[in-house]
Amino acid sequence: MPKLTVPELIALKGHRPISWMTAYDYIQAQLVEAANIDVILVGDSLGMTTLGFDTTLPVTMDHMVHHSLAVRRGAPHTMMVVDLPFLSFATPADALRHGGRLIQETAADGVKLEGGSAVVPAVEALVKESIPVIGHLGLTPQSVHRMGGYKVQARSAHTIHQLLDDAKRLTDAGVAALVLEGIPDRVATFVTDAITVPTIGIGAGKGCDGQVLVFHDCLGLSSGYPKFARPFADLRTVIVDGLTQYREAVESRSFPNDQESYHVTEREWEHFLALTDDHTP
Repeated sequence: MPKLTVPELIALKGHRPISWMTAYDYIQAQLVEAANIDVILVGDSLGMTTLGFDTTLPVTMDHMVHHSLAVRRGAPHTMMVVDLPFLSFATPADALRHGGRLIQETAADGVKLEGGSAVVPAVEALVKESIPVIGHLGLTPQSVHRMGGYKVQARSAHTIHQLLDDAKRLTDAGVAALVLEGIPDRVATFVTDAITVPTIGIGAGKGCDGQVLVFHDCLGLSSGYPKFARPFADLRTVIVDGLTQYREAVESRSFPNDQESYHVTEREWEHFLALTDDHTP
């Protein structure tokens, strides 16, 4: 399939559901592209899924560039959106510098940033320089401390109204799509119908224009799952079973077997032994 463009992404709203998936390395990216997923998101969630951090907050621009380069090599024909990590878009100048770096160094097709009305100036600065931007509202992991944990957002009338207002402001600022995370399904559906760009849900119900999942959650690689994540495979069990069988084969000396080993001819071996005997002190 040809790589989706930003105008084509926007045009999909109301026509068909849009599939997104995170990827953080070359092999994951190859697999996602082979499945014809519409968009790969190189999320700062790599801090937790790949680097072992407790939150996304320690993730740096260098981390994002490093992993995005690997993903792009693995999926050259898939639209790739890359997260701007914590504090990298605190000002419009910061956003432009770091967003530009992602576009130039990783061949990203767009960048994603978290936040509502406060990040509108950053969005406008990026869009002005022709850098496509994806917004992110609701449960925003970079605000985990302010939210007091990974909690469902927009559950009161006031917070629902605020989220709707933020969505409209981000749309007016020029975002190409909007990730809605960890909000009630009715809220996500209402917001989806209220704005002109696609919404991509993660823990936001089926009323969004598309869905995104973390690679590890989708394939059953995680040790635990949020409520909204459905494992579509059980690779953790498969992999642990395979590694266990490997260990047992090593311990029993059944691996490697004769077919898995390289051989020297009997003639050359005898020649070697003769040479060795000749040079024995």
